[in-house]
Amino acid sequence: MANDTNSNGAPSLFAVRKIKWEGLKITLHLLSYLRPYRGTFVAGMLFLALSTGTSLAFPKLVGSIIEVIEGKSRFTINQITLFLFLVLVCQAVFSYFRIYLFSKVSENAVNNIRLDVFSKIITLPIPYLEERRVGELTSRITSDVSQLQGLLSFTLAEVFRQLATLVVGVSILFYTSWKLTLFMLATFPILVVASVFFGRHTRILSRKAQDQLAAANVVVEETLQSVNVVKAFTNESLEINRYKKILGQVVDLSMYAARFRGGFASFTIFALFGGIVCVIWYGARLVQAGEFGLSDLFTFILYTTFIGASISGMGDLYAQINRTIGASERIFEILEETPEVSAEDAQHAAASHIEGHVAYDNVHFAYPSRPDLPVLKGVSFKINAGEKIALVGYSGAGKSTIVQLLMRFYNYQSGEILVDGKPVRGYGITELRKNIAIVPQEVMLFGGTIYENIAYGKPSASREEIIDAARRAHALEFIDSFPERFETIVGERGIKLSGGQRQRIAIARAILKDPKILILDEATSSLDAESEKLVQIALDELMKNRTTIVIAHRLATIRKVDMIYVLREGHIAESGTHQELSGMDNGLYANLIKLQFENTEDIS
Repeated sequence: MANDTNSNGAPSLFAVRKIKWEGLKITLHLLSYLRPYRGTFVAGMLFLALSTGTSLAFPKLVGSIIEVIEGKSRFTINQITLFLFLVLVCQAVFSYFRIYLFSKVSENAVNNIRLDVFSKIITLPIPYLEERRVGELTSRITSDVSQLQGLLSFTLAEVFRQLATLVVGVSILFYTSWKLTLFMLATFPILVVASVFFGRHTRILSRKAQDQLAAANVVVEETLQSVNVVKAFTNESLEINRYKKILGQVVDLSMYAARFRGGFASFTIFALFGGIVCVIWYGARLVQAGEFGLSDLFTFILYTTFIGASISGMGDLYAQINRTIGASERIFEILEETPEVSAEDAQHAAASHIEGHVAYDNVHFAYPSRPDLPVLKGVSFKINAGEKIALVGYSGAGKSTIVQLLMRFYNYQSGEILVDGKPVRGYGITELRKNIAIVPQEVMLFGGTIYENIAYGKPSASREEIIDAARRAHALEFIDSFPERFETIVGERGIKLSGGQRQRIAIARAILKDPKILILDEATSSLDAESEKLVQIALDELMKNRTTIVIAHRLATIRKVDMIYVLREGHIAESGTHQELSGMDNGLYANLIKLQFENTEDIS
């Protein structure tokens, strides 16, 4: 593999070519978002050309006033001044439409980018999402995409305007005096080279700055999500200092970039105005020699100022483009990831017709992040359609992993998981998951209404179906007690509801989905006795005629299941009914019951 740096630490030729290719690829990808709005973009370019043309008319008209003063023009000062105001009005109108049309293009294009990034993130596999923190991904959609908005609404149009100014202005100058034009152009290559160097360095700094901002967003996201824990441990100052430290790093990086930009700006001003002074000196000599008039010199100086400002602006624009490309690299890295299912396929996919037979045949699995630590080591068992089984064991035995593999959150390394005799890999992910519902221990509700949270199980359901699902989940009792009933806002993550109420909303959501396979992941373990009783009644209703996998720590809740599988260190150590396993001397299940009984006595 080629090195990215040479012996003295500078970027190698390979690294430079790689940066150029990545920049070109990102630019082409970005421009593809302009394609649906190319008509509006072309109209914006037309007004940009008209605006640029009117601005380039000013130096010539000002030069004409000097010609009037010298007595070399057939127009009067009033006529030229009136025409100047007319040009000014036209430029104002052209500039308005230029800004409006480019803003329209940029807003729509950026909206599509944000939607594409969000759609890609939400369709990426679980392992990818687990490797990234929520704050980091949020930063990509917010601050990184905002950088693109500036590029599309202003920078891109400004590049074309400056290029047009440069080309047309130099053409006019050549027509006025080719000698003075060549003299003027000899001072600009230094600016161009400096701009290129500055732009490359700015891109690197920008990527670092965006990464630091993403890290800062992570701190905010984590702190606010766990604010109860922060306050319970009185660690407000710790979190403030953590955020302060990372903001300090952002400021340090920004100040370094500012010093770099300041040095470049100082160099540009000196080089630009030094060049204008040289042009004035040489032009004055040409006027003295009688090669052209004073009005031509005045016009030439104005055009030189315009061109110099364009070249100076091009350097800054080049830096902005590199800064934006640096920030957008992370965005397009996400967009290039392979999703587990496309959003369009997921929207139109229908549930596969299954009976609910499930079989695990010698399944081995280790998490991608820890490939050397196997979690499941040859797990095998069968569940007939409509049966209810329970998975028990100590924490880390592999209980939750078993159901995650069934839902294809991860891919197992060897063995096979079958649904109705067909490997789960043979089903489309969406088609398979539409047949499975899960009621977790920690219910995640969205911040909308109770109605919206129940409807999440089947967005196309009628109001009557949603009310019936709530009734069957024994949730109507507390829903009807609220003034807004189904329109009650549950708050972020369902914080306004009790644990038992959240569980019954989740059960209603699962009933509405009407799955063939049901997963209950310790659904009652965090509830008090009264709430557990109500939730258990709702669960009994939910489990009717469904293949059910129960993950439980409270063994008293699984006495009625058809089969219990006891896991230990990735193996099925025991299997049988509650009566069979509890009667085994020194059995793992019997010991678990004994430990729970002793803990209950100790607590009482």
